[in-house]
Amino acid sequence: MRLSTCLLLLLGAFILEMCSVHATHEKTRNCSKHQLKIGGVLEQSSRVGREQKIAMEMAVHDLCKIVNDTCSCPILQLKDSHGNPARSYYEVMDLVKGQVPAIIGTIGPQEAYLVSEFDRATKNIPIISLTPTATSAFPESAAMKSFIQMSHDVKVHMQCIAAIVGHFGWRKVTPIYEDHSTFRSSPDLLTLLSDALEVVDSTIARPLIFPPLYSLSNPSSYITKEFKKLKMKENRVFILLKSSPRSCVQFFKKAKELGMMEKGYVWIISDEVSSLLDSVDLSVIMSMQGVVGFKTNFADTSEHFSKFKLQFRKRYRNKYPDEEYLNPSIYALRAYDATSLVVKAIQVLNVSSSSMNLPHVITHTKLKGVSGSISFKDGKLAQLPTFRIINVIGRSYRDIEFWSPEFGFLNEKLGTGKDNLNLICWPGGTQGIPIGRVQRNEGKPLRIGVPARGAFKQFVNVSYDPSKNETYVTGFSINVFKAAVKKLNYSLSYVFIPYNGSYDDMVAEVHNKTLDAVVGDTEIMADRYEYVEFSQPYMDSGLVIVVPLKPNPMKERFIFFYAFTTKLWIILLAMTIGTVSVVWLNEHVHGNKEFVATSTFEYISKMLWFAVAVLSFAHRELINNNLSRLVLATWFCVNVIVAACFTATLSSIITISKFQPSLDLQRSNAFVGCNRNSFIIPYLMNVLNYKLEKIRQINSIDEYDSAFKKGEISAAFFVVPHANVFLKNYCHGYEKFGHTHKLGGFGFVFRKGSPLVDDISKAVLKVTQSGEVNTLEDNMLSSFSNCSRSAQDESGGSAGLDLGIFAGLFMISGSISTFVFLTALARLVVNHWQPIQTNLNLFSRIRNLLRMLVHIRIVDLRLSIELTPNQVVP
Repeated sequence: MRLSTCLLLLLGAFILEMCSVHATHEKTRNCSKHQLKIGGVLEQSSRVGREQKIAMEMAVHDLCKIVNDTCSCPILQLKDSHGNPARSYYEVMDLVKGQVPAIIGTIGPQEAYLVSEFDRATKNIPIISLTPTATSAFPESAAMKSFIQMSHDVKVHMQCIAAIVGHFGWRKVTPIYEDHSTFRSSPDLLTLLSDALEVVDSTIARPLIFPPLYSLSNPSSYITKEFKKLKMKENRVFILLKSSPRSCVQFFKKAKELGMMEKGYVWIISDEVSSLLDSVDLSVIMSMQGVVGFKTNFADTSEHFSKFKLQFRKRYRNKYPDEEYLNPSIYALRAYDATSLVVKAIQVLNVSSSSMNLPHVITHTKLKGVSGSISFKDGKLAQLPTFRIINVIGRSYRDIEFWSPEFGFLNEKLGTGKDNLNLICWPGGTQGIPIGRVQRNEGKPLRIGVPARGAFKQFVNVSYDPSKNETYVTGFSINVFKAAVKKLNYSLSYVFIPYNGSYDDMVAEVHNKTLDAVVGDTEIMADRYEYVEFSQPYMDSGLVIVVPLKPNPMKERFIFFYAFTTKLWIILLAMTIGTVSVVWLNEHVHGNKEFVATSTFEYISKMLWFAVAVLSFAHRELINNNLSRLVLATWFCVNVIVAACFTATLSSIITISKFQPSLDLQRSNAFVGCNRNSFIIPYLMNVLNYKLEKIRQINSIDEYDSAFKKGEISAAFFVVPHANVFLKNYCHGYEKFGHTHKLGGFGFVFRKGSPLVDDISKAVLKVTQSGEVNTLEDNMLSSFSNCSRSAQDESGGSAGLDLGIFAGLFMISGSISTFVFLTALARLVVNHWQPIQTNLNLFSRIRNLLRMLVHIRIVDLRLSIELTPNQVVP
């Protein structure tokens, strides 16, 4: 009985358990039919994919804790793309067939566009892309509103790169990126980068595009071969735009092996690569020393982020115990926020009675996520990012500066005067800013051609010392070039090669790569610009005519008048009359009988004769008063100095007088001369229409003077710097004639595309603005001892002496004369004080009488006003 009872009880318990299990399975089966499913496509074998998977699982787990309902808890259906875009397309199609309401993952615009073309149903299924940058890879007419990119516009990233490049003034950069595009060409990153670099006056030099490394049989060998090619180029600024984590590790390890992480190299990494620095091994960090990059800045001090980081580290450690670095990257944050956003949008759509579709709800939903505030505009994150400029150094990296598309670099915007970017430690452990390229002539100096047969040795002079078997190159142009080279922030080795041909032939040798550059008095011409480049001109230039001079007979007759200026002649006349008048008055007051006249006419005539006689010390009148003698002594000194200056100036004017050109080149059929090796010969023939038989080719500056004197030429054509040298050397007989034909100036010649053009041009500007070029030119012109010409001489004559040099003498003489005049006037008043006093008394009586009359008149007026109309004034 007891046994049967026990058996019945056990059977009942078993039946109840089976019913319970059946009920649970039935409930689960019914729940799973209505449970929310979210699709995901990730590269789960990569560090980024593992972070994104855990972050998405955390978002679902956090939501499940809130709803506390198994049926309301979403389910993740994650697929592995294995880093292959074709596999991503296949997995997305599979999820679409499974009728998931939304798909999240590292899905590019190409894959999404292709899926939409094959299955129209996907246009209503939102695809949340977790790619590092947002692009617009498909035409606007076919753009899918269901494709939402959880990232910022790639143009902003390119602008940040350009800002870094522009800050350091690098003119060329080499972009490197791994192209994972399978179905069609990837978004033109190079075009976007080129547009951004153009703003900062920089360009792209030979980009390096890698295929996906998983598609290569021997990736290491391929990278080595391509990097060796880069190393052979001049450019040293490399930008890693896009790369998978595995490829990035191999790139920098191989770069270090090949010596491309040494001094002089520059490596810039994009946000996509920089965001991985928190999760790579120390060996990778050590191979990236000196790299500069930028990372999206987010609030990593918020409570929300702190909780997320703590839970993420626990989950990641439990699932991947062998991983050393546990901190989440921006990819994990965005995966968490994207999952939370999709779930929230689905919940909003379920409770809403409107006809909105899920993509519309997602793009119009705002979320306070762990990566910041989330909102969208045109299918991309709406908020403009702020980037942290970082520098890899030591075991990690450090923040250097902040940049945003609105304000640029933070310290520049604030105007603090502090440039944090100068604190960057570059590859090789240096803090000096790399120039961004290497000269291919290292160990092989630049071959710089110099004109050996130029007519003006003052600019370039080539001499040979047979005793030492050495060639020396000196001159003004050489000194300017050497001064410019000193302004470069790097050393430049070069050797001067004398060239015996014409200037045009020498410039052509640069184009033919026989010479690397040309330094000399080389004119910047438009036709030369077609095959070479010029630096900034270090001296202005133009074409001028120099002719001999002939005297002007009319001006020679009155040439003495030009010794002094008109103003000085008038002052001399006034001073002479004034001085003589003072002496005459002083002597007259003191009773000198020789200074007495019976009439006004006699008085004036005697005084004028005395004035003339004093100038030549021929006056016959005796001077009795000491004050008069003081005035005359001072005036005698003034006369001696003025006469000496007059003689010297007149002699100079007689030698260098006002002349007129002796030739009218527009009407005469005269012979003209010019430098044999210069561009002037074809210029005269092609532009000014001179005949070749009327042009005499001259070899040196001295031959010009000889040709003029022999009558072989009537005029000579020079560029302005040469004309100044010639006139300085032969200033007594030649003059510029006519107007100046403007030219480009003197510059240094380089090959087309040479990076030295910009650097030397900047250096020339520095030398010019500092006044060093003017000093060198003055030193060159001062070497001539034949004559000394003023600026006015060069324009046509010599100006007379002005008042300025005699001002001091006139002030002394005038002061003494004024003192003596006042003394004489005082004595005159004292001697005639009685008559003066009598006259003053008379004037006083007349004044009193006038006052009485005025007073009587005023009284009469007052009385007339006070009387009434009936009153009569007696």
